Amino acid sequence: MKATVNVNGRVSDADHAVIPVFDHGFLYGEGIYETLRTYNGRPFLFDRHLARLRASAGMLRLEVPLSDAELAGRVDETIRAAGLGADAAGGPRDAYIRILVTRGVGDLTYDLSACPTPSVVVIIKPFPVTPAALFEQGVRVALVSVLRNHPGSLNPLIKSNNLLNNALAMQEAYRRGAFEGVMRNYRGELAECTQSNLFIVRDGAALTPSLESGLLAGITRQFLFEVGREAGIDVRGEVLREADLLGADEAFLTSTTREVLPIVQVDDHPIGTGRPGPVSKRLLAAFRQKADALTLGPAMPSPR
Repeated sequence: MKATVNVNGRVSDADHAVIPVFDHGFLYGEGIYETLRTYNGRPFLFDRHLARLRASAGMLRLEVPLSDAELAGRVDETIRAAGLGADAAGGPRDAYIRILVTRGVGDLTYDLSACPTPSVVVIIKPFPVTPAALFEQGVRVALVSVLRNHPGSLNPLIKSNNLLNNALAMQEAYRRGAFEGVMRNYRGELAECTQSNLFIVRDGAALTPSLESGLLAGITRQFLFEVGREAGIDVRGEVLREADLLGADEAFLTSTTREVLPIVQVDDHPIGTGRPGPVSKRLLAAFRQKADALTLGPAMPSPR
């Protein structure tokens, strides 16, 4: 899938996008990122993603060198160069968007003063649509052995470019033939999936691990609290354990690219009836309806 890349204001195709090898994002994994998408050709929840980007940057003492308006302009410029977005020929074509900010180029040292200028990268490619069959049939996940990072080691609230913890967990899930991996924290509580947030349904309520269990505050996760409130479905966070997942009436995962995707099996254990349940289906329909309504307005949200 071809990508268009903007590196510090220079737009090129993926083959000609260049980051110096002495960039500390490459050397040490010092950087942050956000993944978002468009609906109706327009970025979805853009202001919330930028707010989380800046929160992650603050926890790394990393400066984001562009204003929200400048970042929005850079994203818009790259979307247009990719031939996607609201003004795409033949009508809106949705895009996958990844924004990365790294410490920048510097010497081989952990001294922050060695990197005076952060790097900003925007990656745009056609949005990879999740097959309808996965929403209709649900997916199988695996409870993996890799634990989520201890908050005292690397705070999961930081959406960091350093994804080794997630990568090792997801690779284990792949080896076991699963679509996703479910990770626990050091206390044995459920935390999150490797690339998404986890929900279970019990007695008609959608429950997701609380932030105190050590997980990323997902934008889609939080948005679903609003969707559920409007749809009359109780959506809340609480401490969850393996037995809660295995004994759930339904389960699903959420993310920017996967929306609300039903989970019907954990390893060899079916969840509920082994089919996507009514609460998951209602939340997916309500989510899509609200996403559609929110992206029929201005091409870019007002910068915060």
